Amino acid sequence: MPGIFFRGHHGANAPVVPPQVPPAPQDSSEEAEHPMTDPLPFARPSVEEPVPENADLEAAGVAVAVEVEEAVIGPTGRPTPVFPDPPPLTSHGHARVISMCNQKGGVGKTTTTINLGASLAELGRRVLLVDFDPQGSLSVGLGLNPHDMELTVYNLLMERDVRIEDVVVPSGVAGMDLLPSNIDLSAAEVQLVHEVAREQTLQRVLGPAIEKYDVILIDCQPSLGLLTVNALTASDGVIVPLECEYFALRGVALLKTTIDKVRERLNPRLEIDGVLGTMFDGRTLHSREVMERLVQAWGEKVFHTVIRRTVKFSDSTVAGEPITSYASTSAGADAYRQLAKEVALRCLDA
Repeated sequence: MPGIFFRGHHGANAPVVPPQVPPAPQDSSEEAEHPMTDPLPFARPSVEEPVPENADLEAAGVAVAVEVEEAVIGPTGRPTPVFPDPPPLTSHGHARVISMCNQKGGVGKTTTTINLGASLAELGRRVLLVDFDPQGSLSVGLGLNPHDMELTVYNLLMERDVRIEDVVVPSGVAGMDLLPSNIDLSAAEVQLVHEVAREQTLQRVLGPAIEKYDVILIDCQPSLGLLTVNALTASDGVIVPLECEYFALRGVALLKTTIDKVRERLNPRLEIDGVLGTMFDGRTLHSREVMERLVQAWGEKVFHTVIRRTVKFSDSTVAGEPITSYASTSAGADAYRQLAKEVALRCLDA
C-alpha cells in the first residue's frame, strides 16, 4: 500500500543536511539552485539585468555588480511579506470575536490564544481571553489555580444574576483580561441542552464586553460539541491552529463542515480568518510535506507566520505567563509578534 503522501513507501526520513561549504561561482545567466534544506521549491521570476551605465567598462571586461533583491521564501513555500506595525488606536471597542478551534487536541490552541493575545496587547489592543474548555488549560497557563475560582464562565452562562464584570480577572499582562474556566464548565454542555436558543448563550453573555475590548479570543475545547458551537455562533472569525502532522491534517475537513453548518444556520457573519501551522519542524520531510498539502488545500487562508517547535513554550506554561514576557527575545516570541501583526492586518484593521 502506498505511503500517506503517495511516494510508494511507508514513512519518510528527512534528508541529511550537507556540510556548509562556500558555493561554487556561477554565471549570472544561470538560475540559482534551490537549496536542499528549503521546505518547498519556488519558481523565482526571471530578472533582467539592467544595461550598465558605463558601456566602455563592460567592453573592457570589467565586471559590473548588479544587486537583485530576492524574495525571502518562508516555511509555507511562499514569499514572506513584511508586516508593518498596525497604527495606534484612538478609541477602543467593537471587538472582533475570534475562536481558536480544532477538534483535535494538542495542536496549540491554548498556546496560541495566550501568546497571540499577549502580542496583540503589546500592539495597544485591549484583549479579552475566554477559557471555554472544561480542562481550564488557558486559566492554568496564565497562573490561576482552577480550584480557587469562585466564579467562572460556567456561572456566567448558567446564572442570570452573574455579570461579566463579576467573572473577568486580570491576566497579569497589561491590556489583557481573562474569563476563567474549570471543570464546572463540563456540566454546562448537559444543562444547555434543555435551554431555549442554547447555541446563542455565549453570544448573549459576551454582549456587554464587545464595546470594551478590541479583540476577544475564545479558546475552544477539542471537540465539535455544543460548547464549540456556542463559541462559533458568538464569533466573527475562526483561527484554526494545525499541528504539522498527518493526523491533524485529516481532521480539518470535518471542522470546515461544522463551520459551514454554523454559518448557514446560526451565524451568517462567521468566516475562517486563517489556518495557522504549529509545531513545525523544518528539519523533517514530513512537516514540510504537510505544510505543502496545507497550502494546496487552503491557499491564502494559511498564515505566512508558522510556529516552530521550541521548549520555551512548555517552560512559559509552567511559569504561568506568555512567552512574550517569559522569553521575550526567543524565536517563539518573535513568531507570535509577527502573527499578531498579520492578524491585525488581515482581520482587525481590514
